[in-house]
Amino acid sequence: MATSRLVSMLLMLQVKGRVTAQALADEFNVSIRTVYRDIDQLSAAGVPVYADRGPGGGFALLDGYRAKLTGITKAEAETLSIAGLTGAASDLGLSEQLRAAQLKLVTALPDAAPDTSRIGSRLHIDPVGWYQRPSPTPWLTMLAGAVWDQKRISMQYRTWNARDEQDGVRVRDPLGLVLKGGEWYLVARVRTQLRTYRVSSITQLIVHDETFERPDDFDLRDEWSSAVALFEKSLLKHTARLRLSPQGMTRLHRLGAAAVEQAQISPPSEQDGWQEVTLPVEQLGYAAEQLLGFAGHVKVLDPPELRERLRDLGEQIASLNAG
Repeated sequence: MATSRLVSMLLMLQVKGRVTAQALADEFNVSIRTVYRDIDQLSAAGVPVYADRGPGGGFALLDGYRAKLTGITKAEAETLSIAGLTGAASDLGLSEQLRAAQLKLVTALPDAAPDTSRIGSRLHIDPVGWYQRPSPTPWLTMLAGAVWDQKRISMQYRTWNARDEQDGVRVRDPLGLVLKGGEWYLVARVRTQLRTYRVSSITQLIVHDETFERPDDFDLRDEWSSAVALFEKSLLKHTARLRLSPQGMTRLHRLGAAAVEQAQISPPSEQDGWQEVTLPVEQLGYAAEQLLGFAGHVKVLDPPELRERLRDLGEQIASLNAG
């Protein structure tokens, strides 16, 4: 365990340049004292690591030092097939590079076997949801190039209400791409603000020769997690009080994980097993459409507006299917 941590710590210093003791402690879930002990062990092993003291200090490797990749097992190398997500790499125009890298890495191992696609032949990851098709993303490869090369872009973007944003003149700094639920998203900086765009909604794209500097404190994973949490919270503007049958309770997840996580659920009634649930919901019109899928297993107790909308939808369906 300690040896594995030392190797990971060395590679982290090699990739990031300078890292504080606190950041290393947080990354490897150890104490700062353990970090200093690990650094001493690296130094004793001949790794040229030094410490910079002061507010901007931390640990770093001497300029030009590169650790050789040794000790990696064939299983670890094959696992890169999972991390690489071959389909996503293809979308980004990197399928050939990924295939070449995996082949070179696996065949360089001392225990390499002729079959270098063992993981790929046994595991397939399909990120697109059931009954859906991946959205066309004609600009994705070009956009990925701008992200890699840190080149500024201008674009036109189709908003959710199908009207084009006529702001192709506005310059953006593309910081990262995220694949979620089969959809690609761009995280970009507009002046001093971070924005998220669905790549399939981009209608025009211009990549400029001008480059930009990435923010030192920008972390794509953290930024995306914060943006998702904020987006989910912004949608749940109302509170509903429902009464659900046992079968209705099995459908509660249809209202979304963010809503269910905040739900207050009473014990089942001794008479009929129904339960009262209070939880946040989206705009009332959409919430009523969601509750239609519960059929006769839900009763809206509050708010009255949601109950009326659900009743109106039921009457419309009954009227359309009466004859």
